[in-house]
Amino acid sequence: MDPNARPIDIHRKIVELIDAGRSLAVATVLSVQGSTPQQLGAKAAIDAAGHIWGTVGGGPVEAETQRTAVEACQSQRPGVFAFHLDNDDAARAGSICGGSMRILVDPTVARHRSCYAAAADAIQRRRRGVLHTTIGKGDPPQVSVEWLPQEAGDVAARTGPESSTEVFVEPIIPRPLLLIAGGGHVGQALAVQAVQIGFDVTVLDDRPEFADAALFPPGVEVRCGSVPEEIGRHPLDDDTYVVLVTRGHRHDAEALAACLHRRPAYIGMIGSRRKVALIRRSFLEGRLATEEEFDRVFAPIGVSIGAVTVPEIAVSIAAQLIAVRRKALQ
Repeated sequence: MDPNARPIDIHRKIVELIDAGRSLAVATVLSVQGSTPQQLGAKAAIDAAGHIWGTVGGGPVEAETQRTAVEACQSQRPGVFAFHLDNDDAARAGSICGGSMRILVDPTVARHRSCYAAAADAIQRRRRGVLHTTIGKGDPPQVSVEWLPQEAGDVAARTGPESSTEVFVEPIIPRPLLLIAGGGHVGQALAVQAVQIGFDVTVLDDRPEFADAALFPPGVEVRCGSVPEEIGRHPLDDDTYVVLVTRGHRHDAEALAACLHRRPAYIGMIGSRRKVALIRRSFLEGRLATEEEFDRVFAPIGVSIGAVTVPEIAVSIAAQLIAVRRKALQ
């Protein structure tokens, strides 16, 4: 496994496999009950040889899904199967989840290439939309997929008129964007962590030697220029996270001033408690910020884990990003 690898976009992978002429089935978790190893909407692509991209949960449920997908590739018959993680097979395989899952396995995915391509394109362009998968009640069920380019809601499955169909609603939402102000050692280490946990990453620095794409994982955007000006060019919405790890007190303060009056999901600033207190006093006395605005800044940055080394500091920051993203920390 490449430690710098970005998590795959399963919709893009589906398109790539179709274009390569591979026979494949797409497995989608339609419903979950109780404790299960994956969430509603988890998706995987499985080819006729059983190779898998993405996941529907690993362990026995994934093995059964792969077996079913291989058979579906041969028969070209879609199907929905239920897997109970408290049954004897699951117990023999060591599963202790105790829940159940319904999984759609669709080998007719090539017919829906344009929809998956539209979803992949939306993610790349940081736009939203919805994939509607309609599943008939026949044997085999007829499966159709529709792409709707609009604001996305929650993942959901609902029954159609007179229970003749089931519609699975899958929101397509871009990965959250992390702006790292500062391409030094902490910024470099954090970029690696952030890519692994599912962020799109842009690094900002005014020093050409640190605004070098070769220092960062593939796919990370690197911009060289005035950091406050670059921050000002980005829409800091509720899907944007900002980490300030520049080369010093003054530069962090300038970058903070560029984003403090806006409402990104997260602003974190590196520094000792003394440095943070000095910047806070300067901002409040200079009327550059209100107490409420400054209180939204996570500073000193990161979860308190006793981090000392650069990689440890990056881990502590990444953990805080996860906590805010998953609503475990406000």
